Amino acid sequence: MSGRARRFLAVAVAAVAALSTLTACTAGPGGDGTIRFALDWTPNTNHTGFFVAQQRGYFADAGLDVQILPYNNTAVDTVIDAGNAEFGVSTHNSSTFARASGAHTVSVLAPLQHWATGIGVKADRTDITRPKDLDGKTYAGFGDPGEVEALQQVIRNDGGTGDFTTVTLGTSAYEAVYSGRADFTVSYLAWEGIEAEHHGTPMRYFRYTDFGFPDAYAIVIDANEDWLNADPDRARKFVQALQRGYQFAADNPDVAAQDLLDANPGAFNDESLVFESQRMLAERFMKSPEGRVGTQTREQWAANSGFLYEKGLLTGPDGAPLTEEPDWSSYFTDEFLAAP
Repeated sequence: MSGRARRFLAVAVAAVAALSTLTACTAGPGGDGTIRFALDWTPNTNHTGFFVAQQRGYFADAGLDVQILPYNNTAVDTVIDAGNAEFGVSTHNSSTFARASGAHTVSVLAPLQHWATGIGVKADRTDITRPKDLDGKTYAGFGDPGEVEALQQVIRNDGGTGDFTTVTLGTSAYEAVYSGRADFTVSYLAWEGIEAEHHGTPMRYFRYTDFGFPDAYAIVIDANEDWLNADPDRARKFVQALQRGYQFAADNPDVAAQDLLDANPGAFNDESLVFESQRMLAERFMKSPEGRVGTQTREQWAANSGFLYEKGLLTGPDGAPLTEEPDWSSYFTDEFLAAP
C-alpha cells in the first residue's frame, strides 16, 4: 500500500454482496444529491472510518445520501477524475501520479499519517538482517510505479548498491516469499504482517523511515476537485463526517472493528485479524502528534512526492516527464476538515 491492503480474492464475492445492503445507499450512481465513495479494494481496516460513519449515522446526521462503490479494476483516481465518484480511497503515491498527469483530483483527508508498509523477509533468513543484504536477491513485487526506486533508495541508504531482481506477482508475492521462491516483498504491516503470524510464518520487517526514506501518508481520501468547488458545503459535511468516523476508529479500535464486521457480514475468515489490525493502525499510524486524524502537511507531501519527481517518475498530461517540481501544497487541502 505502498500503502495498500491486499486481501485474499476469496472474500470479494461476500464483501460485494454485503455492500449492497448498506442503508446509506439509497440512490443510484449519479443520482441527485448522492455522494459516491469508491473503495480501492475489498473492505478492510483501511476503510473502517467510512463504515463507522455509515453504521453510527454520521452521514445521516449531516443530511447526506452516501453510496459506496465496490472495488473494481479501475484505479480510484481515474474513477474520481471521470466524475463517476466524488470521493475515494487512494494512496499517497497514486494520488501524486494522478494529479501530476492532469487529473482533477485532490487529497482532502489522510486516514493514516505514516507509511504502514515494510520490506518483509522471512524471520528465519539469517542472511538478511538489514536492507543492504537484499542486494542480489529477488523481490516479489506488484508493478506499482515507484516501488522499485523506493526500495533501491532504502538499500543504498543502508550502504548497499540497490541491485536486485524483480518479479511482478501481485497478490501472489506473499506466498512466493513464504515458500522461498522469492526473497523479499513489501507487506502491509497491519494486514499481511498480522496474517503471516496467524499462519505460522513469522516475518522480519524493515521500515522505510528507519533507513532515511521520507515518510508518506499510507492512504489518502481523494476528491473530485471540480465537485469540491461546485458544492463546498456538502463536501465539508462529508469530509467532516468521514473524519469523525476515522477519529472514532483511532480512539475506539475494538468498537470500530466490530462496526466494520457488522457492515460486512461474512467477508472476513479471520475476525481476530480485523481487531488486531485496527488496534495496530490506531496505535501506530492514524494520529498526528496532536492526536488528530486526517491532517496533512506540505512538508510530508514535498518529501515523499518530491522523491518521485527527483527520480523522473512523474509525467504531465502530455506523458512527458515533469521538468518543473510541482507546488505540493496544491495536491492536498485541509480546508474541509473539522476545526481542532
